[in-house]
Amino acid sequence: MDLLASLFVDPFVRMATNPTFLTQVIWEGFVSGILYALVALGFVLIYKASGVFNFAQGIMMVFAALALVGLAEMGMPAWVALAAAVGVMFLLAVGIERLVLRPLVNQPDIILLMATIGLTRFLVGLGEMVFGGEPKVMITEGLGIPTGVLRLPLFGKNLILKEIDVTAAVVAVVMVSFLAIFFARTKIGRALRAVADDHQAALSVGISLERIWVIVWFAAGIVALVTGIMWGARSQVSFDLEVIALKALPVLILGGFTSVPGAIVGGLIIGIGEKLGEIYWGRLVGGGIESWLAYLIALAFLLYRPQGLFGEKIIERV
Repeated sequence: MDLLASLFVDPFVRMATNPTFLTQVIWEGFVSGILYALVALGFVLIYKASGVFNFAQGIMMVFAALALVGLAEMGMPAWVALAAAVGVMFLLAVGIERLVLRPLVNQPDIILLMATIGLTRFLVGLGEMVFGGEPKVMITEGLGIPTGVLRLPLFGKNLILKEIDVTAAVVAVVMVSFLAIFFARTKIGRALRAVADDHQAALSVGISLERIWVIVWFAAGIVALVTGIMWGARSQVSFDLEVIALKALPVLILGGFTSVPGAIVGGLIIGIGEKLGEIYWGRLVGGGIESWLAYLIALAFLLYRPQGLFGEKIIERV
């Protein structure tokens, strides 16, 4: 009986008796979730347009952020370094299309997956050789990213919001909204969807696979750059950030591999769920819930709804 009370009664009593702290926990989970969603969004963009699961998205995030910081350390003004980092991601997109994707057109999915794993290890080695392996500090001031703290009165106490977290949430919402409109309303967006549906049919109506793949990998690179800036500003820029990309896998399983809204919803479920679990139930299992709860949720979805919340149900006819 005491165990049941600890599991099902005590956490909710603690939530009810301190609503300000509960709101604080939900906010922290919301920010983490929206950043997980940005990482997942890079996976979704590439998977929608090419059917390739880009295992390298995590290291692309680290590489983009390291390029930005490294260029700034060379003496470039922050905004010039940012523009140059965007150029680096464009060159990376062109290189991936020419050297990796083009030779592997119409190859089995497992070949393309292994190619992105190889790309991951290449970018790790290149990043360490060019930028070094030490953690670096993100240039927040030069980019105009605020680092202060906001205190909002709530239920007689102060709700503490870091300005960098507010900025990250706003940037994520703007980027997701832009990409959603881009996919739905523009000619290039419709071409991306056509390529995702059928490569051969897209080729037959004059759509260039090479151009589309460069565009979508470049878009994923921009998403990686923005995500790297936000995560780097919250902690540091290092190769440890690549581990964050692993949290995008449960997010994708929850939301569906082809759904932009699914990436957002899945990210919020994971981010808020793991924060609530760690704070209110963590002491009952010895802590560490944040490290495994996302994968437990993903396993449940794989068992009962493998296509995710927003993914299309696969029906095979025999």
